[in-house]
Amino acid sequence: MAKIGHVAFIFGIVISIVTGFFFKDWMLWLLTILGIVVGFLNIRAKEVQSFLLAAVSLVIISAFGGELIYDIPRIGPLLGSIYIALLIFVAPAAIVVALKSLYQAAKD
Repeated sequence: MAKIGHVAFIFGIVISIVTGFFFKDWMLWLLTILGIVVGFLNIRAKEVQSFLLAAVSLVIISAFGGELIYDIPRIGPLLGSIYIALLIFVAPAAIVVALKSLYQAAKD
């Protein structure tokens, strides 16, 4: 199962970058599903804190920086699209991991 989570993570990053170049609606659905898979299969209990810190940082940078980066000539729209695609990939994984963490805390 960990191998599936690892492949989903790599595939999600690649699809996020490709989405910046060639946007298709189905890619957003795929990124969301891959993010959920990564959240369920790829993050172990000892990795939760560092993953959530990195995920929240990436979400904040993507959400706020994605709009500002569009102003950079030539590469701005491309980078902005990649940021948004990464946001769509990482946010579901972060939500799943956060909910799993809250469940574990409430269970104990």
